[in-house]
Amino acid sequence: MAGHSKFANIKHRKGKNDAAKGRVFTRLGREIAMAVKHGGGGDPTSNMKLKDTIAKCKAENMPNDTIERSIKKAAGDIDQVNFEAATYEGYGPGGVAVIVNVLTDNRNRAAANVRNAFTKGNGNMGTPGCVSFMFNEVGQIMVETDAADEEELMLLTADAGADDFIPQDGGYEILTSAENFSAVREAIEAAEIPMVSAEITMLPQTYATLSTPEDLKHMNKMLDLLDDEDDVQNVYHNWEG
Repeated sequence: MAGHSKFANIKHRKGKNDAAKGRVFTRLGREIAMAVKHGGGGDPTSNMKLKDTIAKCKAENMPNDTIERSIKKAAGDIDQVNFEAATYEGYGPGGVAVIVNVLTDNRNRAAANVRNAFTKGNGNMGTPGCVSFMFNEVGQIMVETDAADEEELMLLTADAGADDFIPQDGGYEILTSAENFSAVREAIEAAEIPMVSAEITMLPQTYATLSTPEDLKHMNKMLDLLDDEDDVQNVYHNWEG
């Protein structure tokens, strides 16, 4: 499986300003709540979904006390966790494929806001499945170059079930199946190797390029609008920007 995801982009995302980090933590808090409710409670030793979510939170530099408060809040008031997951798909400018995941307490609001982002970005929201076939669901883990020996990390992750190990400028990208993600992440964690990111994601099978200033402007507009929406958890696209 080829690796197109850029390590530098992950580092750039983690360097966002305080307002942007606040939105990230809000989204992670919702993921924690959903993991507690649907994964089997607030104990990460018996709730693997929660354990993976906590690892994702730590990779995003979410403070431990914030993580613990979110878990306790969700576990203590589990009947009030009313977020609903939904996925929207469509095309951005130049035919760029876009997938948007949301966790929302108001599906009508979320759908309207996502549609507005597509429209203002000169794109079109389509029907379910219209672009998801162009992506693969995989586990993706990023480790900085100076955090581990390349050969040792490659062997460690291969033994744990990783599918691919891709050296990049500044770090290593480890790809797994969605099923093996937890085992590989836990092996890295057990070796006390810090991770820059660790998540289940959607990687495109092919990439699209945008060449005109107008298309670039509209694509960035769409992504900015989606990033500003609290309901939006993840945005995947095949724009090789």
